[in-house]
Amino acid sequence: MACITRLTLTDFRNYRRLSWQPTQPVTVITGPNGSGKTNLLEAVSLLVPGRGLRCARMDELPRHGAGLWGVTAQVEGMDGDEALSVQLATGADPLRPERRVFRVDGQALRNRDGIGEYFSAVWITPQMDRLFLEGAGGKRRFLDRLVQALEPGHARELAAHDRAMAQRSRLLAQRNPDPAWLTALEHTMARHAVATVAARMDMVSRLNTDEQALADGFPAAQLELECDIAAHLATRPALAVEDWLAGQIAGTRCIDRQRGGSRFGAHRTGLALADRVSGRAAALSSTGQQKALLLGIVLSHARILAACRGQVPMLLLDEPLVHLDEARRQALFRAVGRMRTGVFLTGTDAEQFAPLRGHAAFEAPGAGNLAHEA
Repeated sequence: MACITRLTLTDFRNYRRLSWQPTQPVTVITGPNGSGKTNLLEAVSLLVPGRGLRCARMDELPRHGAGLWGVTAQVEGMDGDEALSVQLATGADPLRPERRVFRVDGQALRNRDGIGEYFSAVWITPQMDRLFLEGAGGKRRFLDRLVQALEPGHARELAAHDRAMAQRSRLLAQRNPDPAWLTALEHTMARHAVATVAARMDMVSRLNTDEQALADGFPAAQLELECDIAAHLATRPALAVEDWLAGQIAGTRCIDRQRGGSRFGAHRTGLALADRVSGRAAALSSTGQQKALLLGIVLSHARILAACRGQVPMLLLDEPLVHLDEARRQALFRAVGRMRTGVFLTGTDAEQFAPLRGHAAFEAPGAGNLAHEA
C-alpha cells in the first residue's frame, strides 16, 4: 500500500526536467490535449517491467533532441508509514541506450522482476475502451499485466516460451534440423506455456469470484480463457499437460515450417468477457458498458493484490470519465476515495472531477512542468 511522494523526469517525452511532489495519494491531472498528462502516467507505468501504457519503443521515449531519458520515483507507505520508503528508477542504459535499466535505491537490478517487491501499477487508457472487441493479442496482454502484478515471474515465463518458439522456428527453417534439438525446444515451450496458462487461469478464477465486485457500482465481470491448454489443465495434472502439449507441437512441424510460428502454445490463448449478472458478452455491450467492465476488473484486481500480497497496485486512469454516465462517474469517485494506494487520473475538464475536491490534489501540466490548481 504505497504512493509516489516525488516523481522526477529527465528528458522524457515533453519534459526536459520535472521534479514534482504529489501532495495527496489521489491526484487529478487536467489540461488540454498534448499538454503532457498522459506522459506523466506513462512515466510511472515504465517503473514496472514491460513497455508501459503506450507500448512505446525505446527510441520514442526521449525528449526531442535528447539521447537518454530517466524516471525516478520516491515510493512511501500510505499514512506516513516509514516501513516502506524506497527510490525506484528506470531509464535508458548509458552504455546501451536501446535497453532499459531498473534501480532500487541506486542499485541496478539484475532481475527486473524484482521491482514487483516494491511497486506495481495497472492502468486504463482510452485505447482500451473497446479492448474486448479487438483481437486476442490485446486482451491477452491486458490479462498478463494483471497476472504479472501478482506473480512478477510471469513475464519471465512468457519470455522463455517466446524465446524457445523463436529458436524452434529458426531451426525448422533449416534444411535438415536436428530432431533432438527440436524435441528439446518443444518440451521447453510446453513447460513454459503450461506455467503461463496456469497463472492466467488463477487470475481469471480470482477475478470471477470477487464478490465485492457486485457492490462497486460497476458491472461484475465474468472472464473465460479460450485455450486448449487451459481446458486440459482443468482436468489433468500439469506434467501430463506438458507431455500432451509437447506432442501436439511436435505433430505440427510440417505446417509450422511452411507458415512460421507455432499452432500451439501460450500465444494462442484467447479471452472472453461478459457481464457476470446478465451474461451479456462485452462484444454486444455499449462502449460505456465496456469501459465500466474494465474499471470493475481493475478495482477487483486491486483487492486481489491487497489480499494476496498486502500491496495494492497504483492506479493510472487516463481519461477514465469518457463514455461513463453520471451514475458510473460517481461510483468511480467513491471507489477512488476508498482506495488505499496512489491514484492518478487525467482529463481535459477539471470541473468533471469536482466531487474529488477536498481529498485529491489537482494539477495542470504546461510548458513541460506542473502547476498546482487551488
